[in-house]
Amino acid sequence: MKRAAALMVACALAGCGYHVGGRADLLPSTLRTIAIPAFGNASPRYQLTGQLPAAITREFLTRTRYRVVADPNEADAVLYGTVKNYFSFPSLFDQRTGRASGVQVHVFLDVKLVERATGNVLWERQNYEFRGRYEIAVDQAQYFDESATALERLSRELARQVVSSMLEAF
Repeated sequence: MKRAAALMVACALAGCGYHVGGRADLLPSTLRTIAIPAFGNASPRYQLTGQLPAAITREFLTRTRYRVVADPNEADAVLYGTVKNYFSFPSLFDQRTGRASGVQVHVFLDVKLVERATGNVLWERQNYEFRGRYEIAVDQAQYFDESATALERLSRELARQVVSSMLEAF
């Protein structure tokens, strides 16, 4: 009797749906190639439209089985994106000088993966919000514009989140 109960519990746990994070791939198995063209831009920050597709491409190449191609006409699916808005504002201030020492960034995207042959939307996220922050030097002698480096880092982090959301259907 105990053996039967243990077997039932083991079977129930085996089919519970849990998996190791970052290992799922809920996209169709027929997909082999993905094109990621430049994103559209409706924000005041033009750098993101080039950085995000490049970061997402790197993320796909390092984490998935998909091959990324340049020509959307040769791809099984195309990832379209638009940077809808970009906000940045000081979030931390230096007590001595009163100058900003930290900046909070909010990026809003529309992203969708479309199967090229059928036009079916495989995954879509509208108003996908990403938040990040970076620090800036308060000493004028050491100050340099850190926003470009920060945007590059934020693009990599955002790419990780987009690819994870797409693969695991979050």
